[in-house]
Amino acid sequence: MSPLNFTHILTQAVDELSESESYKGLFHQHTDGNPLPSAKALCDIIELARAIIFPGYFGNSTVNSRTVTYHIGVNVERLFDLLTEQILAGLCFGSDDECSCCTELQREEAASIAARFISHLPELRRILATDVEAAYNGDPAAHSFGEVISCYPAIRAISNYRIAHELLVLGVPLIPRIITEMAHSETGIDIHPGAAIGGYFTIDHGTGVVIGETCIIGKNVKLYQGVTLGAKSFPLDQDGKPIKGIPRHPILEDNVIVYSNATILGRITIGKDATVGGNIWVTEDVPAGARIVQTKAKK
Repeated sequence: MSPLNFTHILTQAVDELSESESYKGLFHQHTDGNPLPSAKALCDIIELARAIIFPGYFGNSTVNSRTVTYHIGVNVERLFDLLTEQILAGLCFGSDDECSCCTELQREEAASIAARFISHLPELRRILATDVEAAYNGDPAAHSFGEVISCYPAIRAISNYRIAHELLVLGVPLIPRIITEMAHSETGIDIHPGAAIGGYFTIDHGTGVVIGETCIIGKNVKLYQGVTLGAKSFPLDQDGKPIKGIPRHPILEDNVIVYSNATILGRITIGKDATVGGNIWVTEDVPAGARIVQTKAKK
């Protein structure tokens, strides 16, 4: 059958898809001159950040102690340019005023945020070094820090999270969420950039871990695969819509261990030094030092 016989079908589909009511809430009105967030650029940003934080493991593998300053300098300069453009895209995308182009003031703000982010890279490296150490010390199968950095999905996911969290704290919209969702796709570990996570944090294996937006996690916490730190049912506003921004996820204090497939829901506190066993549903506070496990079935 000739393709011409289908023209009316295609035309009708185009007409229906072009009806404004059909794409209400699903359409972003782009303005010429405004940058759009780029998945490719954000991937490059993450690779550059990893190469700066873990030189020799990511990026140029020929870097050595004599050339490290040069390589980091080149990467920082490129990171600044790429990050400025993507932060600007986030600022423009998140603007309430869809009718105007990005302003010169927004461009200056994007550059300022990018510079401040880069100034925090030494601290990001310091805290990520504690995460690497925690993963190494917590896994007898790990033979070196290099193996942990190169191979462990948790380090990739936590790196993305810590980068995204810093950008979120600096006031960048949209971009932080894209960065953590990139790690989610890569590793199966879903960490919202809004979560607050202390140092020496590790996730063993990692697949299926979910950490919600308002989670607070202390130092030296270890999670296993399949752990969910989630919310219970959401309070609704007068229009029946979920109320945004309220604390609704768990608090895990220092030295907590949560074993595989445990589900911890709601704004509850798992006390310092507590251990939560696998395959448990937890919706109430757990005292400091407690150890909770599944109860045995009665015969």
